[in-house]
Amino acid sequence: MPEMARRQDHDGFFTHPLAFVRAERSWTYQDLVNVIARHVGNMAARREKAWRWENWGVVPDEDSQYALARELGVPHEQVRRLGWPAWLPAGDRLNVELPWTLEAALSSLDHTAGAAVLDRRAFLTLSAGTAVTVANQWLSLEPPRVDAALRGGMIDSTLVEALEQRLPTIRQMQYALGGGSVRNLADAELRLVTDLLSRSSYTQQIGERLFNVAAELGRVAGWSSFDAGFHASAERYFMAALRASHAAGDRAIGANILKCMSLQLVDAQRPDEALAVATAARDGAKQAPPRIIAMMTVREARAHAVLGEAMECERLLVKAEAAMSRADDVESPGWTSYFDKAEYCAQVAACYLLLRRHQATDHWLSQSLNLQPAERPVDRATYLMWRAKTVLELGDVDHACTLVSEAVPSIAAARSARNRRRLVNLQAKLNAHHQHPAVAQLDEQVRTLIA
Repeated sequence: MPEMARRQDHDGFFTHPLAFVRAERSWTYQDLVNVIARHVGNMAARREKAWRWENWGVVPDEDSQYALARELGVPHEQVRRLGWPAWLPAGDRLNVELPWTLEAALSSLDHTAGAAVLDRRAFLTLSAGTAVTVANQWLSLEPPRVDAALRGGMIDSTLVEALEQRLPTIRQMQYALGGGSVRNLADAELRLVTDLLSRSSYTQQIGERLFNVAAELGRVAGWSSFDAGFHASAERYFMAALRASHAAGDRAIGANILKCMSLQLVDAQRPDEALAVATAARDGAKQAPPRIIAMMTVREARAHAVLGEAMECERLLVKAEAAMSRADDVESPGWTSYFDKAEYCAQVAACYLLLRRHQATDHWLSQSLNLQPAERPVDRATYLMWRAKTVLELGDVDHACTLVSEAVPSIAAARSARNRRRLVNLQAKLNAHHQHPAVAQLDEQVRTLIA
């Protein structure tokens, strides 16, 4: 019986997810059962058990699975939903030890584009504190000079402009269709740009623009994966995109990537890390146009709100308002266009919603929804549900049902796992008022459209 999990099949792949887990941690079978036994007091720590799990198809008992999941940082809900052995985190792990060089940025992109889209794990894989370390490294290091050495055909500005001009369309598709519909497209575009960066030659300026395109495509692919519920995939895209932004020497786009990572950490219930990453994003954007400063400041305020730190949240919202008041005075990059007055109001509302200041939340959401452009139905559905939750807390069941009813068609049409989850949670709250006619009518609508 082999002790170490280095056993692989002839194609170089581990024959069982548990073999990958053991190899990654250098665990013998005995190490594995000892780890589980620490969490399960009545388990006999015999290595034969683990060998049967990996080689004979024996399914561990529930207590043993939960104990292993706790050790690996996998939520119990994933264990229940996916079952054995699908919940095991088997797959490539992010190499966060890479230096912040041009070669490392290219390597990170090459190992992400085309591969990350296949990673469907719904939980983060980076250990606690890793994202903060990476964010602080990004903040403190100077970008490398883009290598213009001859590799293949020379890329000119015409091709780069064509790639840049495709970005607004991809972003718009994300706003309209949700992440599940866009992540494959963004990944394919990222693969194309990565191949150009790896196999072509270009000037310093063209190289920086190409890395900028890669950074934004990685961010879009990451956000789309996050929206679709694939957290490990999103994590990989965000990390590759951050390195690309560093290679491009673009602090603002890097800050925007960190802003997205911060919200993902909030979603993963890691609020302290979310705050640290949001703070690094704002620090990195200090010299950016006012619109970007407002964007980063309100995200940091939201991270404080998650922690219940109302005074610090309010202090930052004052700064965000001052920056937003100057947003139209200074030109900003194209990717900032979504952060208009409607989005700003929604993000302020998110802070007050977290602080349970429902009157203020309703005020800001009312403004946001009045200004929300028709071409962003996914966001509109989100903010309708936020407002429904708010007015329900204020005691208005009818208004809450009306708002949810307005959101349901967009939720049904878009592939946004986050919005569907919001709808399920909100419907559970409304079901406490199941005798109310509007609730019964809404329940029927939801069943019809979301089935």
